[in-house]
Amino acid sequence: MTHQPLNPWQSYRRIATQTATPGQLVLMLFDGALRFLEQARGGFNLDDPGEFNLTINNNVLRAQAIVDELNGSLDMSRGGELSAHLRSLYNYIDRRLDESNRTKTPEGIKESIDRLTTLRAAWAEMLSGSQDPTRSPAAIAA
Repeated sequence: MTHQPLNPWQSYRRIATQTATPGQLVLMLFDGALRFLEQARGGFNLDDPGEFNLTINNNVLRAQAIVDELNGSLDMSRGGELSAHLRSLYNYIDRRLDESNRTKTPEGIKESIDRLTTLRAAWAEMLSGSQDPTRSPAAIAA
């Protein structure tokens, strides 16, 4: 079985995910979800009905998979109240994205982008303020 050579971007992404800390991986998940939601939002500008539906559907599903991964990675026993609030928020975002995807309306996608952007900024701030590089804020998400 022969493997296709990776292009430089794929190689970079593979190495970045293999060498990232748990906290950096969470940040990468937020970035991925936001990227897919922006692509889904762009689908509303497409004239072709097939492209419109596929672009929105496929990108919302990818973003939902990432939100599900974030949700599933929460450590409910050690994360306390914060993990419980994040679980509720991730479940809410998932429902809003599902609704937007089914009805092909942008409101839930925009709201999800806003909420995930806020979470991403808070996560990045928490990572940048970490004094001990061996102690990752991923304790709530690992």
